[in-house]
Amino acid sequence: MANSVTITLNDISFQLHKDKDFEWLKELGNVFCVFDQQDSGNISFGVQNGETKRFIKYAGAHPLAYLGDPKDAVTRLKQAIPLYQHLSHQHLINLINHFEVEDGYALVFEWFDGECLHPHWSFPPPAKYNDPNSPYFRYKQLPTELRLLSIDSIFSFHVEVEASGYVAVDFYDGSILYDFNTNATKVCDIDVYQKKPFINTMGRLWGSSRFMSPEEFELGASIDSVTNVFNMGAIAFALIGGELDRSSTKWDAGKALYEVALKAVEPNRNDRYQSVKEFYSAWKSACEILGEASGDN
Repeated sequence: MANSVTITLNDISFQLHKDKDFEWLKELGNVFCVFDQQDSGNISFGVQNGETKRFIKYAGAHPLAYLGDPKDAVTRLKQAIPLYQHLSHQHLINLINHFEVEDGYALVFEWFDGECLHPHWSFPPPAKYNDPNSPYFRYKQLPTELRLLSIDSIFSFHVEVEASGYVAVDFYDGSILYDFNTNATKVCDIDVYQKKPFINTMGRLWGSSRFMSPEEFELGASIDSVTNVFNMGAIAFALIGGELDRSSTKWDAGKALYEVALKAVEPNRNDRYQSVKEFYSAWKSACEILGEASGDN
């Protein structure tokens, strides 16, 4: 492993490839947690000042999990700013400030007391799926009604993403935060969502293959609303069913919703719903038929 240095802020320690001055962070408050295992080039912090908590996402350091150029991470983080501004929504974490720090950049968000449903740094698979302390495991033990309300938050946000002329990219269960005390759900990490039209110029796009449509692996393919229908269906199977095991026996929410989710993840684009709005409408109708949950948006 490459050489590393240990940084300590207040009582929180973490490692980087190279030393970095984070004294500016202490001026914002007391650092109470760090998220340093991301491969995006970002490192994030929980900071508290009095009763107020903030989530700080910073690019410009050399995290151990990132092998790229910090300057590229800074560019990507700056490009994410208008996404959070244009797609502002009750179910998206709220960006409240951003600023330059020497050769880096910081985004400041309102703190949300949610737990990530794919905390790979603390519950790497298979622990994610079978450890009673894993947020994902605990989420899957929730009553179906609560999970359907949670997933409604995710779908309603992405209807607005579509209506605003954007397409979700790299959306997966690691982009979902759930507060087990209030049953509130928020989306985070929309940093590489794209303005439409968007063409796949990478071959394999950013993202988790568990949630990616065939066109997200296809050079030159159009990445659009139909792509996002697949993403939403895959999310439904992860939160209500058996994730990649899409059999009806693993599904927790009845036949009508199962059929909606199954149509959404059809490999052939033409066999899916043709917009997130159309998918969401079918989903809500199936929810109403079952009487298990109804959208409030």
